[in-house]
Amino acid sequence: MKKHSLLPSFKEAFTEGSGYKLFLLSILITGLSYGLYKGMLDNYMAEIVGMGEIDRGVAEFFREIPGVLLVLILAAVYMLSAETLYKAGAVIMLCGMGLLAILPPGKILVILAIAVYSLGEHIQLAMKNTISLKYARPGNGGAALGAQNATSQIGTLIGYIVVVIVFSVFTANQPYTFFFALAAVLAGISAVFSFRIKGKSETDSTKRRFYFHKKYKKYYMLEMFYGARKQVFFTFGPYVLILHYGANAATISLLFAISAIACFFASPIVGRIIDRMGYKVVMISDTLILVIVCFFYGFAHRIFPENVAFIICCINYILDAVISLASMASNLYVQDLSDNSDEVKATISTGVSINHLITIFIALCGGWVWQTLGIELLFVVSAILGLCNSAYAATIKTKKKS
Repeated sequence: MKKHSLLPSFKEAFTEGSGYKLFLLSILITGLSYGLYKGMLDNYMAEIVGMGEIDRGVAEFFREIPGVLLVLILAAVYMLSAETLYKAGAVIMLCGMGLLAILPPGKILVILAIAVYSLGEHIQLAMKNTISLKYARPGNGGAALGAQNATSQIGTLIGYIVVVIVFSVFTANQPYTFFFALAAVLAGISAVFSFRIKGKSETDSTKRRFYFHKKYKKYYMLEMFYGARKQVFFTFGPYVLILHYGANAATISLLFAISAIACFFASPIVGRIIDRMGYKVVMISDTLILVIVCFFYGFAHRIFPENVAFIICCINYILDAVISLASMASNLYVQDLSDNSDEVKATISTGVSINHLITIFIALCGGWVWQTLGIELLFVVSAILGLCNSAYAATIKTKKKS
């Protein structure tokens, strides 16, 4: 009965002796650091740095630039293993968080610190999925990805809860700088654990960290659609609550905490659903919920009283976080098409950069659309992009399982 559970243990998901324990521990502490950072970043930019809608889009543009350049960066260091690059990402994240803690709150300096942190974050983003699939037991790729996501979510959750508690107590003179410094210390601890990971993936015999092939053309397109649609919520979802509804840092962090709890329980389940039902079904079905989420996020303030509209937007933000977990399915799609593990690593890394090609333009244009044409149109565009993603996923041909 146990092996049929939708909530597998880490031992069932990963190969014993693969080094997954240290890997997951570093992800847990990185998640804690990120929770402190993300839990107050939007309010810090709005309240302390004084960034408006368009400024937020510009900041996101530069935050996403490392994701666009990731293909070139990884190609330049093709001789390094996935584990080595994961460690390098940890060090760069530490530097970015340290800059955020010590630099004065000017727009340019804050954007610089965020961009440095983002570079390390994106390097780790590309590598942790690769390492998870490498350490996974055969046939448990979805479960391993789900376990990895759940580990990150629980660390992030703790960070959010700390921000909620402290920022609820200190309603005046809120300790943004202190918490950025604490997040930097945790990023350093995570880097130490990551350097203790002994396993090394095989060096790519084809000397590449990115890979373009016609058999992956649908994967590339799906990454573009997904990147565009998720960028609207990631960048402007919290900012809508802050600027339009007046949410403070404790409220935003509480919302993030609830989202993390939901994703912690949902992530392993989604991974198992992908393994059982197939990535195609998951990639198509999540859009039905997305359209509802976008509609209420964009139009709630026109239908309900402001206090009710705020609650509805918060609920829909959480729903969006949960359905975004379906993006794990695209990694399984790549694994299904690939001929070897090196090809999986290279293709996923390429997909991360393609994902960001569109997001940088969404970040720049989104702030202008919001300020000029209104919140409504911004989320209508997000819903349309989601529908395009679903329609394109429907054209995927899956392999028949024996």
